[in-house]
Amino acid sequence: MRRLLKYIRPYLFWTLISPAFMLLEVFMDLLQPMFMSRIIDVGVANGDNPYIVRTCILMCAVALLGVVGGAGNMIFSTKAGYGFAKDLRSDVYRKIQSFSFANIDEFKTGSLVTRTTNDITQIQNAFVTCIRMLIRAPFLFIGGVVMVCVISPRLSLVVLTAIPLLAAFIVVLLKKGSPLFMSMQQKMDRVNTVMQENLAGIRVIKAFARSDYEKQKFKTANDDLCNSSMRAMKMLSLSFPLISLIMNITMLLMYFFGGRLVFSGSLEPGQIMAFSNYVIQILSSLTMSSFMLMFLSRAGVSIKRVNEVLDTVSDIQNGPNTDARVVRGEVEFKNVSFRYPGASGEPVLKHISFTAEPGQTVAILGATGSGKSTLVNLIPRLYDVSEGEILVDGVNVRDYALPTLRGSIGVALQESVLFTGTIDENLHWGDDGASDDVIKQASTIAQADAFVSKLKDAYETELGQRGVNLSGGQKQRLCIARALVKHPKILILDDSTSAVDLSTEAKIQTGLREVFGDMTVFIIAQRISSVMDADKILLIDNGEIIDSGKHEELKHRCSVYREIVVSQLGEEAAK
Repeated sequence: MRRLLKYIRPYLFWTLISPAFMLLEVFMDLLQPMFMSRIIDVGVANGDNPYIVRTCILMCAVALLGVVGGAGNMIFSTKAGYGFAKDLRSDVYRKIQSFSFANIDEFKTGSLVTRTTNDITQIQNAFVTCIRMLIRAPFLFIGGVVMVCVISPRLSLVVLTAIPLLAAFIVVLLKKGSPLFMSMQQKMDRVNTVMQENLAGIRVIKAFARSDYEKQKFKTANDDLCNSSMRAMKMLSLSFPLISLIMNITMLLMYFFGGRLVFSGSLEPGQIMAFSNYVIQILSSLTMSSFMLMFLSRAGVSIKRVNEVLDTVSDIQNGPNTDARVVRGEVEFKNVSFRYPGASGEPVLKHISFTAEPGQTVAILGATGSGKSTLVNLIPRLYDVSEGEILVDGVNVRDYALPTLRGSIGVALQESVLFTGTIDENLHWGDDGASDDVIKQASTIAQADAFVSKLKDAYETELGQRGVNLSGGQKQRLCIARALVKHPKILILDDSTSAVDLSTEAKIQTGLREVFGDMTVFIIAQRISSVMDADKILLIDNGEIIDSGKHEELKHRCSVYREIVVSQLGEEAAK
């Protein structure tokens, strides 16, 4: 909880003034039964109509002041609560952005969505409830107890006996409620994860006619959430009638003993009416406290989950050499091995060593699952090596500041991810300040300008979520253009031309050589035609480099490479 105090400080004024307004409302509420008592015992008893009118006017004024207090509390608590949640949500989002792939894999995307939205909303609601009720409930309770003791010490014993029962009941509720709320949030994580996977893979689901299976999977997760929520709500639904029962029994006893005191002359009729109102206020304050404490119990679970995100230190941090710059684009792997965090068995990559000279095109060829994508992901430190080191321009990638290293590397990944917005906005991801000429040049090299220019709004065309209104090949070309806009020293094309025809792919590679001849290019491909002109081809199998060289060398020297050439291009091409 102490961590969250820093988010309250900017809204401290609203946080403090809101309870002040609530105090005004509570004080006005405590005055009302006293005025009612005087109307009956003084005004009605003596037939003093002017006194009744004056007291009624005074009651109206007090009620208006109470309204002012309540409205002020609502306004200022809302300002504090929403501002507090906004800042907390922003920090959680920024923290997630700093996570490595390994950190994200550990939490799961659905859980991070739940923590950033639902959990922070729970904390916000609890914070606002505390500002509103943390003053009202205790002060209404204390004020009510004082007033019943002043009116009739003997009759107040009835109320004072009921209070410990209610307090004990509330403690039991809290003890049983916390595990149930934790279970609810975990089940919500699962629902969000299933939903996210379904929406991301909706085309695959429909293509394989797996809608029924996915519906059942979502139903299972949704039912689990419903059942978990029902268990929590069942506890609450059983508890609050019991609280009401204790309150009603207290009221009955109060009227029974209070009536006898009125008949004996120890109490006035107005006093018993005032007493009953104060009893209602006391018992209501306890009920409010139980609600508030349940909010806090649920928020406590959410605070723990949010703090888990904030406390997580990304396993990939900025390097100490803030002056290091990528100038040439030389990349050297020195005995690099890699195992995914938490994975058992053999490493994904084993003892990888090679050098990519500035301006070279290095192609990486291998079977699915051989470790090709993992290898290139290590260069911009999307993951860190388990053993060995990677040098860029002679500097260990761990020593670079992350923005410097990644700012010098252009990446077009296997999955062509575009964002909601215009094509121009997506291309400016490469460089916010890129001119129209730079955008045009990058798009031309990536063979994207031709189809973009034919669109009705050209570069101002709005893209749907993940670029759904474009074909796979069009998305790949835009992703390559986006990587080129930043004029990187190192370019990584991770099977990013798989949906592009051979002619277009050849034009892209020609454009890269002509305009970005000094750029070091890594190409992961499945087609031999994509790598034939590379300066160096790395043939990877089971996480190891089994051979490397140029196309002509490998097809005569390496039997595995020769088999690939024969399978794709025929016997003649392998001669």
